[in-house]
Amino acid sequence: MLTVWGRKSSSNVQALMWCIGELGLDYKRIDAGFTYGVVDTPEFLAMNPNGTVPVLRDGDSEPLWETGAILRYLAEQYAAEDFWPKEPGRRVKIDKWAEWAKLNVALNFTAPVFWRVVRTARALRDDAAISAALALLGKKFDIAETQLEQHRFLAGEKLTLADIQFGHVLYRYFDIDIPRPPRPRLERYYRNLTERPAFQEHVMVSYEELRVL
Repeated sequence: MLTVWGRKSSSNVQALMWCIGELGLDYKRIDAGFTYGVVDTPEFLAMNPNGTVPVLRDGDSEPLWETGAILRYLAEQYAAEDFWPKEPGRRVKIDKWAEWAKLNVALNFTAPVFWRVVRTARALRDDAAISAALALLGKKFDIAETQLEQHRFLAGEKLTLADIQFGHVLYRYFDIDIPRPPRPRLERYYRNLTERPAFQEHVMVSYEELRVL
């Protein structure tokens, strides 16, 4: 049994939970972080001194933190070959896109765009900064658009760990009130993700508790 500490509205928790859902693993999730507290308790800090979510414990094993490390652990332990190959040459083709997505898409969307649009009061919103962030993010999405012209998923023809790192931000990207230039392949890719039960359950989650008016 996996135990996850982290609130449903955390994008990093959503990535982890989506992966757990795709792999069909049993889990228990404990709300933590934001208004739910827990992360500043001695018990939690003993597991993760950073006081951040998610944290995962697999049975009685040592607690794991940092989303990317947790995702790789789950993929190594429980995933099929198509999702996370054992052979290094095949695996790195997926891993490079997973890293690319985390560093170039998730980090360039969550704080620079989502926080400024949703988690900032309208009167304090910096529209110029949002536009600049969207322009930078758009260049990364153009790379994805080219890649998705060649493949159904980010790293090939089947869902992999790369899609977990990339796709978990797309629900919010397509849902919030921002201009979005047409990218038909990215839009098709996103529509395919929205048909996956695990994506529906763990990623297409309300973020209203985060909104600042």
